[in-house]
Amino acid sequence: MDYPQEHIKPYGNDGKKSKQVEEMFDNIAPAYDKLNHTLSLGIDRSWRRKAINTLRPFRPRRIMDVATGTGDFAILACRKLQPDTLIGTDISEGMMNVGREKVKRAQLSDKITFAREDCTSLSFADGSFDAVTVAFGIRNFEDLDKGLSEMYRVLEPGGHLVILEFSTPDRFPMKQLYDLYSMTVIPLLGKCISKDNKAYTYLPQSIRAFPQGEVMHGIIRKAGFSEVSSKRLTFGICTLYVAKK
Repeated sequence: MDYPQEHIKPYGNDGKKSKQVEEMFDNIAPAYDKLNHTLSLGIDRSWRRKAINTLRPFRPRRIMDVATGTGDFAILACRKLQPDTLIGTDISEGMMNVGREKVKRAQLSDKITFAREDCTSLSFADGSFDAVTVAFGIRNFEDLDKGLSEMYRVLEPGGHLVILEFSTPDRFPMKQLYDLYSMTVIPLLGKCISKDNKAYTYLPQSIRAFPQGEVMHGIIRKAGFSEVSSKRLTFGICTLYVAKK
């Protein structure tokens, strides 16, 4: 099935979304961390901690962090959950190269590795992981159904999926304030810090188009997951989804 955000691309309609997303993240990789923390006013750190804490009771030993980017989520998950192995996958080598340096500085190179992977066609065997995480990357999937099906496939039975994704507040006055912030402040700051005019215009557009709440629950269930739940964080600016295989 087609979803609206699959047709929103950073650099126009020509070419595959996945190639454009790869190019965009390669372009903004050096400024990405600074921008993320600036645009979210630093609240993104607490969102990551909440997402990781949902996995704590299950004590996962083998974790894959999909759309790992510069590895922020992977590093925090490794420190908090102490898995045997954690692999971060992404289509952008530029982002992962930043991540590799951060992992080295954090002295976690023996635990965290990175691999270039297309989330719609993962190279791992069935049941390779007992937890799969995606933080702020699932709206960039070219094919959401395929991406979720692949994550389901590589999870072992009883394993958990945790998704953290931006969402849009739906109540006054937060909705109006967020609209103003996302359509004017985000593109302006993004242009100034990253020097990529398109990337941070794409961001609010892709968030707006992405399925939310009960609609997203249904899409996750369609991939085979059960016990799907979600929690809106910080007035609905972010949503945390949890599901089980």
